[in-house]
Amino acid sequence: MKLKFFSSLVLVAMLFLAACAPQAGTNEPANPPASSHGGAVEDQVSLLDALRAAGAEVEIGDSVEQPFFSVKGQIVKVNGADVQVFEYESAEALEADAGQVAPDGGSIGTSMVTWVESPHFFKAGRVLVLYVGEDAATIKLLEGALGVQFAGR
Repeated sequence: MKLKFFSSLVLVAMLFLAACAPQAGTNEPANPPASSHGGAVEDQVSLLDALRAAGAEVEIGDSVEQPFFSVKGQIVKVNGADVQVFEYESAEALEADAGQVAPDGGSIGTSMVTWVESPHFFKAGRVLVLYVGEDAATIKLLEGALGVQFAGR
């Protein structure tokens, strides 16, 4: 009787473990990555996904505020370079702020800005990206994810 009970217990345990294991033949990992939108950049998450897919090392940094933008942003380190990412509630809200940026990035609305290096403004979907710097590799990564800059030098 004990042998029959033990055998039944072992069988139930094996069935339970088999049900919990990843299924053979599926392409899905046992623990899928957190979030990946794929496709065109629409928000901060899809921007980070696109940069990582292009081979960039991406780290989330501190929040940032610019007096000329209506939303707070996030510093994102792209291969060590600071990139400011501003995510808007809608594309229309983004366009309202982006429309204030002069073609050379020297003024935004009524604010005259003195940059420490050349500014580069990009936008896609609901994200506006500001990179102040000269690193050609960083600019190329941003262009690959967001398209040609809409303002800057």
